[in-house]
Amino acid sequence: MKKLLFSLAAMTAMTTASAQKMLVLYYSETGTTKTVAEELQQQLGADIEAVEAVEPYTGNFQETIQRGQREMQNGMPAIKPLKSDIKKYDVVFLGYPIWFGTYANPIATLVKEQDFAGKKVVPFCTFGSGGLNTSADALTKALPKADIQKGYGVRTARVAAAAKELDRFLKENGYKKGTIEKLPEYSAQQPVGDAEKVLFDAACSSYQFPLGTPQTFGKRQTSDGTDYKFTVKGRGMNGEESTSTIYVTVGKAEGAKPEFTEVVR
Repeated sequence: MKKLLFSLAAMTAMTTASAQKMLVLYYSETGTTKTVAEELQQQLGADIEAVEAVEPYTGNFQETIQRGQREMQNGMPAIKPLKSDIKKYDVVFLGYPIWFGTYANPIATLVKEQDFAGKKVVPFCTFGSGGLNTSADALTKALPKADIQKGYGVRTARVAAAAKELDRFLKENGYKKGTIEKLPEYSAQQPVGDAEKVLFDAACSSYQFPLGTPQTFGKRQTSDGTDYKFTVKGRGMNGEESTSTIYVTVGKAEGAKPEFTEVVR
């Protein structure tokens, strides 16, 4: 009986998901977030639209930082009117690159100008190290009448992995039909040894900013390889000591190199 009820519930959830009208709405400066947005659109069969700044950004890292800082002090950028009517959609997948630890400035303008009340909003983002959690928290504050859902994020350096990861994410959260492998829990945290320190350094040392020193780790085995969850001590942007969680994965293929997938601060 329990199996029957579970099957009926699963079928109902999938039917509901397939009946929902979905929009992929995103801002992309360099094309990385666009790549993820188009993959989402393809897997969902959803409508899609790009958010565009009236005055486009150059794509130059330093110029974007300087302009972004000015906008944060003097006012966010103007964006072009949307062609899509958000009121017609049940679920909006809202995509952006991470700037200054949160969603990019054009999205800040978007959430002020558009009405997302009553909509399920699914954040997705691209980043250098992390920012999904902080940007989702910011969206929750900016859109109190929307239903902010669990989101998806991927490092720019790993955007090639997005297609497979999105397939899992969409099935796991009921936006797409299909079954997935249930991932095991991470093992309990234990002190980092020499082998884990070497692995952590191989995954993180090439990143442009220091990520800190690993203190403890847990791990899990999956069909794709081994995942690690490190607790790391470092210093935040304010110079004060901070603790973060850094996730690292190592594929099963021979010679696979460790990759860090996300920093959660």
